[in-house]
Amino acid sequence: LTGPFHPQKLAIAALGNSGSTGADGIEGDIAYFPSFDALKAAPDAAVKGKIVFIDNQMKAAQDGSGYGYFGRGRFVGPNAAAKKGAIAIVIRSIGTDSHRNPHTGVTNFEAGVTPIPSGAISNPDADLLVRQWQHGKPLRLKLLLTPKTLGDQPSGNVIAEVPGSDPKASPVIIACHLDSWDLGTGAIDDAAGCGIITAAAKHIMAAGQPRRTIRILWAGAEEVGVFGGKAYFDAHGKERHAVAMESDFGADRVWRVDFKLPEGAAGLADRIAAALAPYGITRGKQPAGGGADVGALIESGVPTIDLQQDGTRYFDIHHTPDDTFDKVDPAQIRQNVVAWTVTIGLLANSADAELP
Repeated sequence: LTGPFHPQKLAIAALGNSGSTGADGIEGDIAYFPSFDALKAAPDAAVKGKIVFIDNQMKAAQDGSGYGYFGRGRFVGPNAAAKKGAIAIVIRSIGTDSHRNPHTGVTNFEAGVTPIPSGAISNPDADLLVRQWQHGKPLRLKLLLTPKTLGDQPSGNVIAEVPGSDPKASPVIIACHLDSWDLGTGAIDDAAGCGIITAAAKHIMAAGQPRRTIRILWAGAEEVGVFGGKAYFDAHGKERHAVAMESDFGADRVWRVDFKLPEGAAGLADRIAAALAPYGITRGKQPAGGGADVGALIESGVPTIDLQQDGTRYFDIHHTPDDTFDKVDPAQIRQNVVAWTVTIGLLANSADAELP
């Protein structure tokens, strides 16, 4: 912030697909909007030639609800600002912490829309900006963001299997994603998920051969567009799958199980819910939604189960420098492995009458 008050440096991170300010940076007046909806409703004249700031503060929730709503400021806010003539955009980080750590993440611009410099500032810095805005004086911001877009680069999926005893039975696929944002190490998002599903598969393998094959998918390039999940579907989407599941919400305990299974699988769902209950896991009432990397499979009709993790602190860490291995609680990640082992074990030994 360069004016009208004492200059103040802000902690900022560029968003994925952001445009660059150039080495000299840019400076402009701030156009303040309390939400993404307010930006959408604003006339172009209120935005043109200015640096947009979207101030929408996400609240912590056990189920992570709110990410989809507040995340719009990051997902499509820069595109909307660019179309209205903004020279840049800064958003309040899509996070629930009070640290001076900005939360990065991908944004997307429509074809034909020139990407503008797009960044996220930490929650304390957003609070500072809002306090200054409330004085009613025009605010100015000097912005320096120099990301580069290198175009598509090679990535890949890692696929492994625990072979089942019945080659005619459709496999159970369990997924996570390999990539992470550069600010942290990706321990929570999503190395923990890869560890959880792989450990569960190894426990089942050690206990004896399951009836169905268990297929483990470590998907690449999820953060920038779910490219690994889409590539898997392109290669295997026409094959039968018994069920598809994903672990991609950190490492804290599983607290609820949701189902989206065929009508003939009611008994299977009951057995899974009963087996999970001793571990403090309740049965949800809404249908399971699955995860991004198996999303195309689920949209094609493959059944799914969600082992819902406690997301109360997930968005304190998500896409920040704090995403490091010390944030993984050993007791909670062990409970995840138990829940996945129990669930996958029952699925992998289910009858054809219960799953496709």
